[in-house]
Amino acid sequence: MAYTTIDDPSAYFHTRLYSGTGSALSITNNANAGNFKPDWIWLKSRNNATNHNVFDSSRGQTKRLYPNLSDAEDTVSGFTLDTNGFSTGTSSVGDINVSGKTYVAWQWKCNGGTTTTNDASATSVGTIDSVYQANTTAGFSIVTYTGTGSAGTIAHGLGVVPSWYVVKRRSATEGWTLYHHKNTSAPETDHLLLESTAATVDQADIWNDTSPTSSVFSLGNNSATNASSSTYIAYCFNEIKGYSKFGSYTGNGNADGPFLYLGFRPKFIIIKRTDTTGSWFLIDSVRDINTLGAANTKGSAEAQHQQLFADASDAEATYNSSAGDFLSNGYKLKGTNASTNASGGTFIYLAFAEHPFVSSKGVPTTAR
Repeated sequence: MAYTTIDDPSAYFHTRLYSGTGSALSITNNANAGNFKPDWIWLKSRNNATNHNVFDSSRGQTKRLYPNLSDAEDTVSGFTLDTNGFSTGTSSVGDINVSGKTYVAWQWKCNGGTTTTNDASATSVGTIDSVYQANTTAGFSIVTYTGTGSAGTIAHGLGVVPSWYVVKRRSATEGWTLYHHKNTSAPETDHLLLESTAATVDQADIWNDTSPTSSVFSLGNNSATNASSSTYIAYCFNEIKGYSKFGSYTGNGNADGPFLYLGFRPKFIIIKRTDTTGSWFLIDSVRDINTLGAANTKGSAEAQHQQLFADASDAEATYNSSAGDFLSNGYKLKGTNASTNASGGTFIYLAFAEHPFVSSKGVPTTAR
């Protein structure tokens, strides 16, 4: 019998809520015994319609991108990724530290900012030079590269075939181009845009109609992923039992919706309809409230989802028609919202764990 390989997901993924102060602010993570230095952090105001923000330890921790926009990279002076959290550095930083505003920070640990330079001509891994940091235990790598304008391949450092990755052009305006292994029957021919509600697009010059391998992912000559002399960032993931699951499902349009078996109690889920337009639906167990309106940090079955959209700057709102249950071994869809459970609609999801259903020793964590 196979068991999970990660017993404590909080060592690699953490959701942190905080309130803005309008002045220099340091946020301490209460995860992994207080030892959680993020390598990729995604921030969003909950009660204010402002942009999403992404920082990472590979590009330089002051460099910001906006998941809901196609804008090029900019700089937030003084922003730091700390040994046990992060700091805004400067006062009144727009979108991430406004006085009176509440925030969510989704955070992933990679390799502490330590990178490997892949000279493709010397290693014969890939055809385009790249720099990556990888955490093969957590199935996550951060890759930077400079485009060539010609079809090629990029080393990702995972050691296994990635399940999904998203690429963003840093030096110019361009969309967030996303590959997902369950998007269609031939996912290497297709892509989604993180900042857009658009359905799946079939386009050969994005991934060169070539599937990723255990060592590389492929690029065509489209400027979104491979313009000559432009700089890019890619965030790459493969599934890890007890920690992450990246799948697909078909909606049925009723309150007894599909059950997504994940092998863990989910902490953060992203859902996207792929056959037609639909927002990127972001939910987590930490922001949920229970049916009495109190804070719900356990992701109970009585929770009401507090929804954000990856493709929009909208403030958080409660959507009962989109609701589902966070269960010990997966997620049960119960709503009829077209973005999550339209009858006959096709959907992808990205899920990260709060607790594995079964530990590496074969003991259900819910029984401990």
